[in-house]
Amino acid sequence: MQTFPVLETERLILRVPRIEDFERYAEMVAHPSARFIGGPHVRGDAWRRFLQMPGAWLLQGFAMFSVIEKSSGLYVGQIGPWYPDGWPGTEVGWTLHPDARGKGYCTEACVASMDYAFDTLGWEQVVHTIVADNMPSKAVAMRLGARLLGPVKMPPPNEALEVELWGQSREQWCLRNQRGAM
Repeated sequence: MQTFPVLETERLILRVPRIEDFERYAEMVAHPSARFIGGPHVRGDAWRRFLQMPGAWLLQGFAMFSVIEKSSGLYVGQIGPWYPDGWPGTEVGWTLHPDARGKGYCTEACVASMDYAFDTLGWEQVVHTIVADNMPSKAVAMRLGARLLGPVKMPPPNEALEVELWGQSREQWCLRNQRGAM
């Protein structure tokens, strides 16, 4: 039987998605802000998208984690490593439920995911694909130490989105952490 990692931060648990995460996931991807991830999505589309992550865990050995608030046990989003076919690089991506935004959860979970991507998965670079007018995600990328690498063409079905590629190398991440920049 395959075992999957569980990461913990001060306030969060990052683990493989479970069926009980779906209702909050469906709310998250139905929200108007889901336009930044190719949505909003109706329930049936949300279900198919939800199943991508457990499938990626089984087939690739990594995918975005479900992010759980320790104090309440509430699903607050999905964050972590992601590298679908045709993607412009090895990504740590994020999407938070609307009621979980503004609490620092995204940066907290991204730091744990970046460490996991570099230390466990052995990635040499992590990128973030961010829709050009998604200012909150750009702010997260900057807090993580990423720099704008330029515009990027996404694979279908997201080829019409204006997307910027942000990122950094393993070396840049390690130097930033040594300086205590987080």
